[in-house]
Amino acid sequence: MEKKTNQTIFSIFSLLLLFSSCVSAQLRTGFYQNSCPNVETIVRNAVRQKFQQTFVTAPATLRLFFHDCFVRGCDASILIASPSEKDHPDDMSLAGDGFDTVVKAKQAVDRDPKCRNKVSCADILALATREVVVLTGGPSYPVELGRRDGRLSTTASVQNNLPQPGFNLNQLNAMFNRHGLSQTDMIALSGAHTLGFAHCGKFSNRIYNFSPRTRIDPSLNSGYALQLRQMCPQRVDPRIAINMDPTTPRTFDNAYFKNLQQGKGLFTSDQVLFTDQRSRATVNSFANSETAFRQAFVSAITKLGRVGVKTGNAGEIRRDCSRFN
Repeated sequence: MEKKTNQTIFSIFSLLLLFSSCVSAQLRTGFYQNSCPNVETIVRNAVRQKFQQTFVTAPATLRLFFHDCFVRGCDASILIASPSEKDHPDDMSLAGDGFDTVVKAKQAVDRDPKCRNKVSCADILALATREVVVLTGGPSYPVELGRRDGRLSTTASVQNNLPQPGFNLNQLNAMFNRHGLSQTDMIALSGAHTLGFAHCGKFSNRIYNFSPRTRIDPSLNSGYALQLRQMCPQRVDPRIAINMDPTTPRTFDNAYFKNLQQGKGLFTSDQVLFTDQRSRATVNSFANSETAFRQAFVSAITKLGRVGVKTGNAGEIRRDCSRFN
């Protein structure tokens, strides 16, 4: 009888331990309310200052967050200096202004004696992402916090973990589903292409070498294709950059989806969201309703921010975002 009682107590204790570890693994808003109560204001001011210096701050920070979360989870591993994730070809086009935004915000946070070495670089990147969305006219949303910084960053870990410009809908869904993100989440997050730019080399095949039969991708608006050819002549420097959204490239809005309806998606992976019948209804919904897009984006970026997070005693709080402690 005593043995059975002990087993029961042990089972209950094990369940309690499991429950507490699950709870500690949960991110939450207000995570720093005791250790660094002004963290959101400090990051907001630092990002605003950087944004006033250059608009690139916005798309660069947003893209940096996505690239970080899809490789090893949202753990700021993308910020580590070479040799690291950032040396992979898929990350080499990440604009330096995104990295600089996090560095500046981290410095500002650590200047507050109460906050010094208390706030992770991963959380600062998540907060900075929300700020650039707001600064460009997008929705404000509560940011869950409590991430810890990762202790590993390798070039090899990036391979096959980021969506490619030529992906079809099946490939996009498979990659996003791996991280617990639905097709609707994927389409909403693709809407971040309402900001930023892409290099000619990333889409030149669509305007010059689509197939032996047709040089221009037939899903591409013909007038837009000719415009792109003017901006990206055949022997142009492939690093020349073109706006992802040809209508309102500096505003976070639903124009991206309206562009897709007109065949003006820059990447194949953009245009396929409209050409594929399985995703077209969602594109139309977001094109018709800014509110629907904004709500879906907030839900999707919140879910993205939970991907592979390290919490509790896992990882570390980096003193310098570009180096492990």
